[in-house]
Amino acid sequence: MRSRTLLLSAALMLAACQRQPAAVTNAPADAPTDFAYAELDIDDLQGRMQRGELDSRTLTRAYLDRIAAIDKAGPQLNSVIEINPDAMKEAALRDVERKNNAVRGALHGIPILLKDNIDATPMVNSAGSLALKDFRPATDAFLVRRLREAGAVILGKTNLSEWANFRSTRSSSGWSARGGQTRNPYVLDRNPCGSSSGSAVAVSANLAAAGIGTETDGSIICPAAVSGLVGLKPTVGLVSRDGIIPISFSQDTAGPMTRSVSDAALLLTALAGRDSADPATANAAWNVTLDYHARLKPDGLKGARIGVLRSKLAIHPDAAAAMEGAIKVMREAGATIVDAEIPTDGQWDEAELELMLYEFKAGLERYLARHDAPVKTLTQLIGYNQQYRVSEMPYFGQELFEMANAKGGLGDSAYIRARSLARRLAGPEGIDAALKAQQLDALIAPATGPAWLTDHKAGDHFPGGGYGAAAVAGYPSLTVPMGHSDGLPLGIVFMGTAWSEGRLIELGYAYEQLTRARNPPEYWPTLDTRKSGAARR
Repeated sequence: MRSRTLLLSAALMLAACQRQPAAVTNAPADAPTDFAYAELDIDDLQGRMQRGELDSRTLTRAYLDRIAAIDKAGPQLNSVIEINPDAMKEAALRDVERKNNAVRGALHGIPILLKDNIDATPMVNSAGSLALKDFRPATDAFLVRRLREAGAVILGKTNLSEWANFRSTRSSSGWSARGGQTRNPYVLDRNPCGSSSGSAVAVSANLAAAGIGTETDGSIICPAAVSGLVGLKPTVGLVSRDGIIPISFSQDTAGPMTRSVSDAALLLTALAGRDSADPATANAAWNVTLDYHARLKPDGLKGARIGVLRSKLAIHPDAAAAMEGAIKVMREAGATIVDAEIPTDGQWDEAELELMLYEFKAGLERYLARHDAPVKTLTQLIGYNQQYRVSEMPYFGQELFEMANAKGGLGDSAYIRARSLARRLAGPEGIDAALKAQQLDALIAPATGPAWLTDHKAGDHFPGGGYGAAAVAGYPSLTVPMGHSDGLPLGIVFMGTAWSEGRLIELGYAYEQLTRARNPPEYWPTLDTRKSGAARR
């Protein structure tokens, strides 16, 4: 999660190795400029494999070498927390299957990285905490099974804001005790946002073809936006949460983090599926065939009615200027753009925090017990952090843990009221009311401002976000690159009603094709160094 105005906003930041990265210097970062598969999307990679120009083993080895070169060395992005020891074996098997004309699907042989709160054998699943550093779940999460069934190679796990940014009211996004601080690849002393920090940075830096993040409130959209990516947060219930360390079953979901809308559509098609272990997936979405890749329409903006949330332009002046440019592009593409507002904007904040405090304790303890984790209760985790505070709490505490631990059960009237109020204000009386008032297809806003300086002492200097209503309502949101602020990426977010992923993909894809706003990262140590135009080594 990602939001940061005192205690409440800080809590709303959710989804939000002891080795620390080397200190930032004023010299340009030493990063390789040439990579054979840089910026290629999944369709491009599949085409090469189909023509026999590339195989999965070669591609997987290339990504592993790049991780060694710029994640663990060079600029030390610190985005990958663990490599799958079976990655090359999985790639070899995919190559054998392809040779035998047994291609599993659109992701066959494609290396994917997963956020380190998703069960994936044989790796650790830790949520970034040293308390779970040796915890290896016995089975894959449902979404990981879906990816493997589609032919994907699981390359490894990515760093994250510890416990998906639901531990402290003043945490630094992208930091975990197990993984250290992830760096923004555009300017290394800038923050990657969170909590899916590592997935965003790794994909942006071409350390994998694509990545999977999770979100409770902003944890896909914000890091994707500040790392120049496409991030897609699905409707809650489209993608199973079984095997994911939870925060809130009202708002949690996993989703794609990619360099293109096309890749996000391919991944979402593979991820979506009904799962008996997650009751939220028992919904009407399965009455139709889900093929989001078929929704890639270059003229998807033509005839669309889109509402711009003008109040969100105050997030940052450069984001506001980029939004005006985006509006111009959409109008020229045939869309009608009108000013819109969410009538209940922000009125759900207190209720959202209340429901998450209740649901975090209940959901986490259920996960820990079912998976026979080395700690079973939130009380034990709090005690672990206190015992090992030098390594677990060198910068910030565990205020949210303590607040959640003081809550009662899910039968408490305070929880029941909070859950009902939050979803109603953000959904039917929020996004749905805004869409209905002017017969809109979607709402747009800046996803957030440019990445801020990482500050372990004070925590995140978060400028605000335009995605909160969709997160609280459990509705879909899609961010697409729209420009830059001093070289730091800016993203636009498209939001719609429940199950409107297909329409958002149409709009986002058409906008992406017209603007091509993504620029690959350059790994500048500081913004001043970048502005000075210092020569690269």
